Amino acid sequence: MRVARQITTFLAILLAALAGTAALADPADISAASRSVVRVVIIESDGDRARLITHGTGFAVTPNLIVTNAHVVDELRGDDSLIAGVVPAEGRNGYPAKLIAYSPGNDLALLRIEGGGSITPITLFPAAPGDGAEVYAVGYPGNVDLAQGLSMADLVMPQEAVKTRGYLSGGRSSRSFDTLLHTAPLGSGNSGGPLLDSCGRVIGVNSFGTISDNGTDSSFFFAISMRELAAFLRKANVEVRTSGLPCRSIADLNRAEAERAAGEGARLAAANAARAEAAERALDAARREAEIAVLSERDNGLALAALLLVGALAAGGWGMVQASKRRGRFQRKHVVGAVALLASAVIVWFLRPPLTSIESRARELMETPAQGASSAAADSPTLAAAKPGTGRLICVLDPQRSRVTVSDITDVPIEWTESGCMNGKTQYGAAQDGWSRILVPNGEEAVSVNSYDPATQTYTVERFLVDLETMTAARAERAKLNAPACGAGEEAARQFGQNQQAIKALLPPEPNERMRYNCQSAG
Repeated sequence: MRVARQITTFLAILLAALAGTAALADPADISAASRSVVRVVIIESDGDRARLITHGTGFAVTPNLIVTNAHVVDELRGDDSLIAGVVPAEGRNGYPAKLIAYSPGNDLALLRIEGGGSITPITLFPAAPGDGAEVYAVGYPGNVDLAQGLSMADLVMPQEAVKTRGYLSGGRSSRSFDTLLHTAPLGSGNSGGPLLDSCGRVIGVNSFGTISDNGTDSSFFFAISMRELAAFLRKANVEVRTSGLPCRSIADLNRAEAERAAGEGARLAAANAARAEAAERALDAARREAEIAVLSERDNGLALAALLLVGALAAGGWGMVQASKRRGRFQRKHVVGAVALLASAVIVWFLRPPLTSIESRARELMETPAQGASSAAADSPTLAAAKPGTGRLICVLDPQRSRVTVSDITDVPIEWTESGCMNGKTQYGAAQDGWSRILVPNGEEAVSVNSYDPATQTYTVERFLVDLETMTAARAERAKLNAPACGAGEEAARQFGQNQQAIKALLPPEPNERMRYNCQSAG
């Protein structure tokens, strides 16, 4: 039984470890990155007829610059009858391209798209990847084209790239130039395509594979390392988009946020319990103070009533003595004095505070300081004007709560008003999940959902790297929206927040990026 429990525990730990590893790979990131991958074609044309000479793969590092292998475009050099073209994964057509950089020593080349075409650039990972890390190869293997029976016309039409998965193996490099050894399967047309990490960032350029003499050996493949690619791009004066943050999945962030919320809830519960205990102790002290005061007043009232009663009796007795001297006739002043003293004694007796007033007095003692503080705040213009989370703020990225794969990391200055106006010109929509504004740009294949929580002073940007069809639908929905001007009122903000849900319904369940910023007063 003990052995069985040990085995069960080991399996549970192993499954948890495997689940944690698998969570890093997000298919949405690989799909988004693959939309920056192109088929590179070399065509021979005599003016009337065209013939496909060869093809490979490339990827956009800027909107109009494509990285590929030197051996893919080698035939272009020295033959003016050959034409290079790049065919994107989405759209309706390809674009002509011109070879502008060629480095056979490390098998790299750079093409420039001609005719005004542009492709969303991919993001590069500038650091060294870890040995054994999961990797993805994206490209256009010729054996898949052959199996599908694609014609030349098909090969020059936009098609989705093929993705394969593997792992980095041993860190061994080729002798010719610095490479990465991996197991993600490649075909002949994969040359020049990117090798991606689990966040969809380029860590190498696929170049060649091992050759088996007997067909039974395992297959391994080589990708040109980022060290070689970075030097090649620097020499060509190309500035690229990079991201060196650790690769974390949205699932990991969601779990961390759930744990953070649970911890925050426990902390708040403990703080509330401590405040309640402190309040109870303060109330007990107030009760004791009120009890002493009430008992003291009762004792003082009792003593005063007794003294007045004694005075009334003395006045009455003195009046009787005087009356006996006057043969039974009381003087008015003696009667009035005795009655007044007796009435005062009765009044003082009944005006003593009852024991039941101890509790109300204790609560009055508890409330008096709070009322004083409130009055002071109301009388202070500075305190009265201060609203948490409003005004000019500077927002700084919180890496522990963020997943950044393609975006630049910079501080974000904002100005927020209580009515939901951002930076004096952009009205946010109010919904059940708070204040948000959905941005659908024309020049970028990404939808951003920006939100701000004044209570926690947290600014969040979630970016969805969607396909062309989804982007087109989102732009159509955005065109239907009529965003209200800043200060249009609560009802307009709520209606706008509801109308934005039509765009949100088109988006995937989880974003590709989530950037959380902690905001503080800019002053």
